[in-house]
Parts: sequence; C-alpha cells; structure tokens
Amino acid sequence: MIQIKSIQSTQTHIVRHPVLRPGKPISTCIFDGDDLPSTKHFGLYTNTDLIGVISVFENKNLIFSESNQLQIRGMAILQDHQGKGYGRLLVNEIENYAKSANTNLIWFNARESAAKFYKILGYQISGSLFDIEGVGLHYVMYKQI
Repeated sequence: MIQIKSIQSTQTHIVRHPVLRPGKPISTCIFDGDDLPSTKHFGLYTNTDLIGVISVFENKNLIFSESNQLQIRGMAILQDHQGKGYGRLLVNEIENYAKSANTNLIWFNARESAAKFYKILGYQISGSLFDIEGVGLHYVMYKQI
C-alpha cells in the first residue's frame, strides 16, 4: 500500500542522507527553513517503510515575478525504489498543496541528473547550469500553477 502523509523535518533525514548527501555528515540534511511553521514535509510510504520525501518552503525567487511562490527542496526517493513513479506522486502532492495555497509558481534547484525527470512533469529550466559547492551541478526549474 502506498501512502503520502505529512511528516516532521527530522523524519526526512533517513531518506535525504543516503540520496542527497551520501558520505557527508547527517547535519548536511538539515536545511535552512526546515522547521518554519510555513514549511511542509511529506513522506511517501510503502506499507510502513518511508521511501521518499519532499519538502516545500515559502520562498520567493527574485528571477520570477509571481507573488506567491513555493520552493521544493530535498526531494528524494531511496535508490531501490527509484524509477517506479514514486517521485511523480510526491511532486503531484506538492502541486496539489500549492494549488490549495493559491500559489502562482513552484521553483527549485534541480540536480543536472534530475532535470529530465522534472521536464517530463512540465517544469522548465530558467538560466544556466550552476554549481552548488559540495553538492553538484544544478538548474533553476519552475512551473506556473
């Protein structure tokens, strides 16, 4: 059984760490804004196992003119569960949440290796490839809601 539910920021670390920060201290899985009241975290479970996470922050990127923006951060699916459509389910959950919150735009910094996945979901690249030190190459991606 697959279920997506709201989780606490600390629960995201068990998935963020091996997928997004392998070999780095667990403290690198704590993101600025994780515990703000406006930040939401969602976990995707198969039966009772947490296998995917996504977080959404109220954060305005000045390259976009839309007034109500949300930023996705920390989207990750454990490696053994990738390629099965679970990432799409988590992104759809955020898009539904964004619509209910009257959001105009969702944006995020996508790893270069994940850009194709997000393009399939209707997200577009803005600007050029850039490096996040210690993490890798990224694009800013966005979608109007």
